[in-house]
Amino acid sequence: MPGTVIVANHYQNENCHPDGKVKVGIAADADWRWQRLDSAKRLFAGARAAGVPIVHVRLAVDPEYRDVIVNTALIREWLELGAWKEGTWGTEFVDGLGPMAGEHVVTHTRNSGFQDSTLAQVLFKLGARHLICCGVSTAYTVEGTVRHAADIGYEVTVASDACSTATEAQHDAALAAMSVLAEIKSVDAILAAL
Repeated sequence: MPGTVIVANHYQNENCHPDGKVKVGIAADADWRWQRLDSAKRLFAGARAAGVPIVHVRLAVDPEYRDVIVNTALIREWLELGAWKEGTWGTEFVDGLGPMAGEHVVTHTRNSGFQDSTLAQVLFKLGARHLICCGVSTAYTVEGTVRHAADIGYEVTVASDACSTATEAQHDAALAAMSVLAEIKSVDAILAAL
């Protein structure tokens, strides 16, 4: 599919690894943790085999939080937990979901992958017209990125089983909210189309 790019949000230790500080992406006791991360790995492998570019969007902020506007309960929680500090284990990619040579990595400091980042420029350079979005958390970074992408003219698909949030109910609600802006498809369906 020419013009298709995978936008992979926040597959990082802080919110994906059981020892990460942030649990709004995958609850500490979530039995679906490895299933969702394995689905993302299958998506990445299929995209790479098909020559579809992957852009990895990572969250990382100044260790002293000087670049963070503290205006939400979620961001206040980051500060209380000491989370998302650049240069720490938490901001590294979780095993198996990091970039390979030649793949783009974009760093940002908010929910939307476009906010405070070079994502728009990278997608332009790649000739993107259709984005396949995935990541952790469905209800925050994925939904924020999908809304932004739809607003600026991209066709968007959400890889539903390569996303996760704190509860299944919250995940399902986020997918339902995005369904009027994006196609919601399983990784298997996406891979079949690639």
